[in-house]
Amino acid sequence: MTKTVVGSFDGYESAQRVSQLLKEQGFRDDEISIVARDVAGAPRHELASDADAPSNTATGAVTGGVVGGAVGLVANLAAVALPGLGAIMAAGPLVVALTGAGAGAVAGGLIGALTDEGIPEDRASYYAEAVRRGGAIVTVRADDTRADRAAEIMLLNGGIDIDERAARWRDAGWNGFDGSARPYTVEEAENERRLYGMHADPLSGLPLTRDPEGDTRRDSTIRR
Repeated sequence: MTKTVVGSFDGYESAQRVSQLLKEQGFRDDEISIVARDVAGAPRHELASDADAPSNTATGAVTGGVVGGAVGLVANLAAVALPGLGAIMAAGPLVVALTGAGAGAVAGGLIGALTDEGIPEDRASYYAEAVRRGGAIVTVRADDTRADRAAEIMLLNGGIDIDERAARWRDAGWNGFDGSARPYTVEEAENERRLYGMHADPLSGLPLTRDPEGDTRRDSTIRR
């Protein structure tokens, strides 16, 4: 059975690095998607601005030299504008869902695209909020035999604990993803990154702790 593994990251560079590591482990471009805000660490000048880019429309691509000669998935990043997220970069299978007819009307597009991939709506809203705040997500379509490996690559390379992050947002007054909210600026996104650091298993969603010897372990106190 094919499932979708999702990892949330604090920036584009981490998402790009993980997508490359996934490819090195045999995952194909048509199995991997990246969605990231146009913020620090990402190419900016070929992306549509939040104000100018029409909602639900692919407005161009970031190619070749813009990303330092990258090939494949990263070289085909498309600029897309969505309600609540502004100008984002996206590549992979999710681009079709994000730019398809009516996608922009479904909770900013990203939530609808993720729920179509089998992600629960509440968790999909967390991922959308993370992107709004300047983060990035990577998704991988994988069968049962490879899903654990995809999750492991993500968690060892910057995957965050999305449940813990959402809990802290709620403590600060967040009430859920709002498609009419203003996306974070670069400065706000950088301030957000400084606040957080806990990682999680992208497959199970369970937060991870480290023992005194540095071994990574699942914390079974929080479940999906």
